[in-house]
Amino acid sequence: MKIVILAGGLGTRLQEETTLKPKPMVEIGGKPILWHIMNIYAAQGFNEFIIALGYRSEVIKSYFLNFHAYRKDLTIDLHDGKVDIHDGESENWRVHLVDTGANTQTGGRLKRLAKWLGNETFMMTYGDGVGDIDLNRLLALHRESGKLATVTAVHPPSRFGEIVINDHQVSHFDEKPQTAEGWINGGFFVLECPVLDYIEGDSIPWERAPLQHLAAEGQLNAYKHRGFWHCMDTMRDVELLEKLWVEENAPWKIWK
Repeated sequence: MKIVILAGGLGTRLQEETTLKPKPMVEIGGKPILWHIMNIYAAQGFNEFIIALGYRSEVIKSYFLNFHAYRKDLTIDLHDGKVDIHDGESENWRVHLVDTGANTQTGGRLKRLAKWLGNETFMMTYGDGVGDIDLNRLLALHRESGKLATVTAVHPPSRFGEIVINDHQVSHFDEKPQTAEGWINGGFFVLECPVLDYIEGDSIPWERAPLQHLAAEGQLNAYKHRGFWHCMDTMRDVELLEKLWVEENAPWKIWK
């Protein structure tokens, strides 16, 4: 099963990091968040990826073209330029890097991948969100529903701490919990190829008319994820995810 990752956005709220590189290449624990997302899938048996590129696409292409060289020991013969890459750990991934346009919206990026997807069920997510999603359970729920699309619904993390007060006494204090009320789009979709017909062109955001029409027609299913999920929108998010990783308390790290 192919996994689409939308990795072409500008990341305007992360300009400190995204002036010279796309948002999915912002690092957590010394590795791009894109690498973390791919590991979430690979750890659960999904290892063929289609990366939809846009802004600063050359940065992501360079990363994967040099993936082994950056991670392994090298021997370089300066006489003839021959490079030997020595054994070491390597991911068993197949990665397709597809330029979908610098200014294309999320829906347009997805539609541009039609020839890569064939007519099979596929998964899709964004290049900035991580979580301990049970992908096989998500897929099973999608297949049971018979719908064209399933979205992972998550509780958004609170931007502030939560204090529960009973008669002036604090009975519960939680620093930045995930809210107990409300569900939002957490990415991690399972989709059937006919959803591409709901996208008119490059200027269409996936999150607007396509999902709205799918919902109106009863073709949008929801998988409620009550575990950890976090989207890297701001430097504050980067700092939080980095802190969790450094402290070895990253819930999305489901791989060894």
